[in-house]
Amino acid sequence: MKRFTVCCFSNRIHKTRNRNPDKKLRESMEVSRTDNEEKLRESMEISRTDNEEPTKQNNNNVTSPISSDHTNVIVNHDFSSGMQSWHPNCCKAFVVTADSGVSHSGLNPSYVAVTNRTQNWQGLEQDITSRVKPSCLYKVSAVVSVSGPVQELVEVKATLRLENRKSFTKYQSIAKTCVFKEKWVRLEGMFSLPILPEKVVFYLEGPSSGIDLLIQSVTIHSLPPESVTSVDEENIVVNPNFEDGLNNWSGRSCKIVLHDSMADGKIVPESGKAFASATERTQNWNGIQQEITGKVQRKRVYEATAVVRIYGNNVTNATLQITLWVQNSNQRDQYIGITTVQVTDKEWVHVKGKFLLNGSASRVVIYIEGPPPGTDILLNSLTVKHAEKVPPSPLPPIENPAFGVNILTNSHLSDGTTNGWFSLGNCTLSVAEGSPRILPPMARDSLGPHEPLSGHYMLATNRTQTWMGPAQMITDKLKLFLTYQISVWVKVGSGINTPQNVNVALGIDSQWVNGGQVEINDDKWHEVAGSFRIEKQPSKALVYVQGPSPGVDLMVAGLQIFPVDRLARIKHLRRQSDKIRKSDVILKFSGADSSILAGATVKVRQIKNSFPVGTCISRSNIDNEDFVDFFLKNFNWAVFANELKWYWTEPEKGKLNYQDADDMLDLCSSNNIQTRGHCIFWEVQATVQQWLQNMSQTELTAAVQNRLTDLLTRYKGRFKHYDVNNEMLHGSFYRDKLGKDIRVNMFHTAHELDPSATLFVNDYHIEDGCDPRSCPEKYIEQILDLQEKGAPVGGIGIQGHIDSPVGPIVCSALDRLGILGLPIWFTELDVSSVNEHVRGDDLEVMMWEAFGHAAVEGIMLWGFWELFMSRENSHLVNAEGDVNEAGKRFLAVKKAWLSHANGHVDQNGAFAFRGYHGNYAVEVITSSSQKVLKTFVVEKGDSPQVVAVDLQGL
Repeated sequence: MKRFTVCCFSNRIHKTRNRNPDKKLRESMEVSRTDNEEKLRESMEISRTDNEEPTKQNNNNVTSPISSDHTNVIVNHDFSSGMQSWHPNCCKAFVVTADSGVSHSGLNPSYVAVTNRTQNWQGLEQDITSRVKPSCLYKVSAVVSVSGPVQELVEVKATLRLENRKSFTKYQSIAKTCVFKEKWVRLEGMFSLPILPEKVVFYLEGPSSGIDLLIQSVTIHSLPPESVTSVDEENIVVNPNFEDGLNNWSGRSCKIVLHDSMADGKIVPESGKAFASATERTQNWNGIQQEITGKVQRKRVYEATAVVRIYGNNVTNATLQITLWVQNSNQRDQYIGITTVQVTDKEWVHVKGKFLLNGSASRVVIYIEGPPPGTDILLNSLTVKHAEKVPPSPLPPIENPAFGVNILTNSHLSDGTTNGWFSLGNCTLSVAEGSPRILPPMARDSLGPHEPLSGHYMLATNRTQTWMGPAQMITDKLKLFLTYQISVWVKVGSGINTPQNVNVALGIDSQWVNGGQVEINDDKWHEVAGSFRIEKQPSKALVYVQGPSPGVDLMVAGLQIFPVDRLARIKHLRRQSDKIRKSDVILKFSGADSSILAGATVKVRQIKNSFPVGTCISRSNIDNEDFVDFFLKNFNWAVFANELKWYWTEPEKGKLNYQDADDMLDLCSSNNIQTRGHCIFWEVQATVQQWLQNMSQTELTAAVQNRLTDLLTRYKGRFKHYDVNNEMLHGSFYRDKLGKDIRVNMFHTAHELDPSATLFVNDYHIEDGCDPRSCPEKYIEQILDLQEKGAPVGGIGIQGHIDSPVGPIVCSALDRLGILGLPIWFTELDVSSVNEHVRGDDLEVMMWEAFGHAAVEGIMLWGFWELFMSRENSHLVNAEGDVNEAGKRFLAVKKAWLSHANGHVDQNGAFAFRGYHGNYAVEVITSSSQKVLKTFVVEKGDSPQVVAVDLQGL
């Protein structure tokens, strides 16, 4: 087995970064970090240590210097004028010529030797400040070698030193290569400076102390814009299949090795002649990488494709991730998770994912990471290309949808269980009588008047597994892209000691689908309501009822599965919205002669609806002016995806980062966008920083108090809402550590520090009937408990990450929560479908359900831009800025929430209409074509509003 080892290996410690991403954005994995200069340079992989990390191998012999020209940024590029414009950095340098009396065997006699080097960062530099421009792409090419006590390949690097008097000096790595002793090698790389600092110094560095750095020539040329485009259309990864060995590849704080086979020939390349392994990994983030700085353009979508597997350390399968490390123009680090995949040690796996850079980047590195330390990552190939545009989704053809018609056979059990039904597992099915004879409430809301049920029910006994119960095949009865509602009465046998979950489930080929779930702790009949949709034709589809513990009898009555009529529901919601979101308005005109005003034409146009419609945004998003433009035009509220969460603002104890939140808040404030504070705490343990989890009770109590004081004092009066302790129905970290009163104390302290903010509870699966832990009754119980103990709960947050929404199910949850009299917000709304039209249908349903319910006071989408959403196939705007069909539906709904009226001024000098609450413009046109344009506001209220409009000057 041939084995080629890359030149050198680093044991440098990698800077700690947050690995607790928000569950909603864990696909995008954007972690921003700020730190001091020393750690920043370390993260840029140019730390001043003697143990450097592995880097690309480049054995290309170079025999001639680069010719000079007037476009070269470097002055005296070939040292023909001696040391003019060049300066050694804390060392010595001199020109070696044929008659200098100094020579190194085998080398061209004309070059610079940099000697007396005691640190690896010492080298030769030149100030290029006056000769570079911001946002231009520059290509660097240098011919270098080394001399002295060299035993192996030695690293040489090209670097920029960026100096500003009022901030830390920054270092930007351009390129690295490995050099044989007394062999000339070409070092090449690219760089761009989005913002030009006060001073830019280019220098060459790298070899260990005592080794002379030899430089024959250096050029830096700006690249024309068209050259960037041409590079971008092709694979921007150099040497993607390792045909040129390990050139351009390096290890991310580990060793990389080139192979033609491994494991005694059991592992061979899937394609090509070689593959690389990242070995001697001591951290999950160690892996194989390549720098692609200057090759990716902002606001363009790229697709990365890799062929990977793992080997060693007795790990047979692991999660592997393709990640992008970006250093932005503001010197902040950003990690973008491109895609993840489960890999094994048995076969090569193909993985594919997309990414986009919102802002300008001074450095970009793509790398493979993820498996546990000690496990080798094997890479056969990696390509990064401009992604092909996905064509718009076609309108799904749905013929004869048969809305409201039950697709199940023998639902009334008139034929016993012999027709259509069978037992899943070896339980016993029988038919008994005594179940409710009316449809469950949510089914009645969808179906309207309906014939009574038979009163028969299926009884499942002798159950030895939780999944055992009645089942029926429905493969041939399902239609693609239709939303089906599930409704059923269920009951469990007597004598239970613990709550029992009953679930309607679907087996769609190998996929399990939750069709609704309820928790039962009594001997009464309960309604299970849920929904589902399939978007790919299954070969097998099965519905079954399951859930109670083994030995507990299960009773099932009146099971219905029927497609719902979305348009009929929206017609109903429009009527509801007219009642609760509109007011009668009388425009009373004055200031003009009645003879002129009588009969004048009136045109009323609503400019903006006052109903809050907001969205989640991230710090990187606001660097994209296209994103910002859509955001400002279509939303009046915002919430930050991660940037206000504790793990973001204080990833390490005492190291606070509020800059990201400050930047986002400034954008919102300057554009009159209201903001929600999400969130002060997050109760789910997996989201809590490790340094907090390791604290004693006393230490954690103090840390919680400091968090409250720091956050709410800093932003007092700037956030209208706060989610105080996120997802308390699904997590209990702080309660378990600090006692049950800690939640009340959090609310109390938050209110004391910022009395102007409305304090919310916030949780998920409240509205969809699929999670007994967070059903409306459990949520109401939690809120009442907090209020009884004095917690100033001011609002109810329903996250709204919903699949195939059905209006009556959502509305039922809102009705039950509405009894508390608190404002309800959908705080994190998103829907998902491969088909953009269906996605638009779902979003339209949810928007109208919220708008048509009196208890709901606002909607927050959990994002809208492709690649920056928590769920795939949920975006409204494609990554490069095109509004898709779902986005068009969103805009159409918002347009439908704007009222318009035309008519004439009556004999009393008035004009009456009914319109949605918000901002309006009215144009009055007289018979002599005189025009006056005025604005006014319609406020929320039950009584007719009289608005005085002064037409003086008409």
